[in-house]
Amino acid sequence: MSRVETVLLPELERPVSPALPRFLGLLSLALGVSALAAPRPLARLTGVDDSPAAQAVIGAVGARELTHAVGLLAGRRPVGWAWTRVASDALDLTLLGRAMADRRGERRRRLALTTAAIAGITALDVAAAIAAARARRARARMIRMEIAVTVNRSPAEAYRFWRDMENLPRFMAHLESVRADDLRLSHWVARGPASRRVEWDAEIIDDQPNRSITWRSLPGSRVANAGRVAFVPAPGDRGTEVRVQLRYAPPAGALGRAVAKLFGEEPEQQVRDDLRRFKQVLEAGEVVRSEGSPNGISVRQQAMQRPAQPLPASRR
Repeated sequence: MSRVETVLLPELERPVSPALPRFLGLLSLALGVSALAAPRPLARLTGVDDSPAAQAVIGAVGARELTHAVGLLAGRRPVGWAWTRVASDALDLTLLGRAMADRRGERRRRLALTTAAIAGITALDVAAAIAAARARRARARMIRMEIAVTVNRSPAEAYRFWRDMENLPRFMAHLESVRADDLRLSHWVARGPASRRVEWDAEIIDDQPNRSITWRSLPGSRVANAGRVAFVPAPGDRGTEVRVQLRYAPPAGALGRAVAKLFGEEPEQQVRDDLRRFKQVLEAGEVVRSEGSPNGISVRQQAMQRPAQPLPASRR
């Protein structure tokens, strides 16, 4: 898994902590071992020790919990295992409700406490299942791109231009502005269809001067995204190869459709066009306009462009 992928995926798993499925797996392990090792004391603790079938039922529950523990701790198919736990919780609450109707006094009190504990665990299971399902859907929507362009400038020059995040709208057509709040944090504004704006905050999480920059959206952003740009000396002293890795996950619904239009029908081609503009700005100082070069999508960007002209003889 790439560096960009590892910084993006934690964002997709929020708002529930990624540690929750592991916690539930450890809880299942503890419950399973307890149920199988000491069914009689557990029956007494929960208030069902007067039932002849209690120990057999507790043993079955213990085996089920161990199965859940293996699935959750292994980390495979978290969505499936999380919803399986929710279904098991519903069954447990149904059995406890039926048992409650036949008990009085101290046993009923112990059953009420057990039911409350299982209800609390059920709430955690539902939260984990919903979060895992959302993360899976977001990962399925995630768009991955890896594109490169060679510019006739040194890695240090290319790095310095990109590192000033407020330069990005000069060549990224979909961006209206990027405001650098400090050396690490920035606020991004992109234009969507029908003058719709999409905004998010981002942070630089890895900065290697003259070599690479890695950034990602902050938790809670409506468009989860992350990227890495590397500046590698081109062979034969021909400038710098700028390599871009980009991941973003458009949200579902109407906003997701707007974001999809924002990034275009062919998002990879749009990024290629952005890099061509980056090359023009870095080499010529501005974006040139011609039939073969991309234009910005705003009046401001197009006003900043000039028609392409032949190079002077001294620069050919």
